[in-house]
Amino acid sequence: MDTTYNVKVWKIEIYKGQRKTTYTVRWTVDGKRERRPFDTEPLADSFRSELISAMRRGEAFNIATGLPVARESGASAVNWYGFAVQFADAQWARTAGNSRKVTAKVLMATTIALLRTEPTAFKPVDVRTALREFAFNKGRRKEAPPEVVAILKWVERNTLTTAAWEDPIKIEEILQAVDTKLDGKRAAASSVKRNRRVLNVAMEYAIKHRILHSNSLPKGRGATPQTSNAVDRRALINPQRMARMLDRIRRRPRGGRRLYAYFATVYYTGPRPEEAVALYVDDVTLPPEDAEDQWCDVLFHTAQPEVGKNWTDDGEIREERGLKGRAEDDTRVVPGPPALTKILREHIKKEELKPGDRLFQGEKGGFLAGSVTRRVWRSVRKAELTEREYKTPMGKRIYDIRHTRLTKWLNDGIPPAQVAYWAGNSVPVLLAFYAGCIEGQIPDLKRRMEAQGDLPELPEED
Repeated sequence: MDTTYNVKVWKIEIYKGQRKTTYTVRWTVDGKRERRPFDTEPLADSFRSELISAMRRGEAFNIATGLPVARESGASAVNWYGFAVQFADAQWARTAGNSRKVTAKVLMATTIALLRTEPTAFKPVDVRTALREFAFNKGRRKEAPPEVVAILKWVERNTLTTAAWEDPIKIEEILQAVDTKLDGKRAAASSVKRNRRVLNVAMEYAIKHRILHSNSLPKGRGATPQTSNAVDRRALINPQRMARMLDRIRRRPRGGRRLYAYFATVYYTGPRPEEAVALYVDDVTLPPEDAEDQWCDVLFHTAQPEVGKNWTDDGEIREERGLKGRAEDDTRVVPGPPALTKILREHIKKEELKPGDRLFQGEKGGFLAGSVTRRVWRSVRKAELTEREYKTPMGKRIYDIRHTRLTKWLNDGIPPAQVAYWAGNSVPVLLAFYAGCIEGQIPDLKRRMEAQGDLPELPEED
């Protein structure tokens, strides 16, 4: 810990704004300027008096935080890098693969913001990779090659202590780094909110282990950007366009019919993509072969998101878990129209699938890779849409096929409770997402409101 006795305290600076007056205590620690604003003059004066008393008692000041050493928490004795590794390991056991990746990415950006000096012996990209893929990955840390170990040792030596979290200015720098993408642009509001959530959990962990006294991250209105859960209506695909896109997939020379069955299932039953790839042949109940015009039933019970083998416990690319937001053993059955019945029956026959087999497989069996489905959807979308439409949100993600189906169910007049069950959502979440997409019912609603009447007929003017 770097300390000094070279401290000067200045008089309180008073700023009278339109809404309130701010009282700022100003001082320097070894030439480094420090400022701390207060809402009232007594609070500012009390803090300033503490600084002066510490100077008179001959106490050392921490250069990193600007505070007397005796006034600090145990944070000044804990290296941030060591703490971040400890926190990442603690989160590993209680989080899924995607959350582990997000945690590692946030800790990487935070650690770089807390370096004392810029790396000169290593490329910035190598430092980021070493932190994200090894330091904060419990499953790979022991596999780190020598060059990565050298980088991590340098990072540990050159990282500030967790006392940096007691410095409001340093916190601003950290948040700026975490909220900014590598190209210098601000991350999307949803990403900023997610990243701040990781930092808040880290702060609570530090408080629990008596490293910090309190969580100094900004709170309240404006602390994180506002995000909307509502589905963008521009992302929806009309039925005629969707039919043409499915036909393009079916006519692909390589694996077209196999992928056609997958995309048709997503369209007709509206699952999340990771739920569709987890289906087995046994999960589909087909009517007798002589009843092609009857509906089938599709049972969803598992989700298998693709997170990468470096972030799963078993080294598999996909991670198996229960349905999102449901109890561990929860299931749901969604009816498939006669068109899907025919598609799935032909798919099972052509692929020679048997009970116990995966319903949708890769070209060589096993998992259907997300990279394959995304590539196919991207190419079909580009072939079907105009250049201008391709730049819009229309069907930009495979997930937008689900949004299209759920919206159609609601617009067809199916009760929200039933749609919520088929979608695997709660009714409030369903309506929060799709209320702005419901259309075509206004004329009927107007007629119903007129039938109910309003004010009694008003008397005519004299």
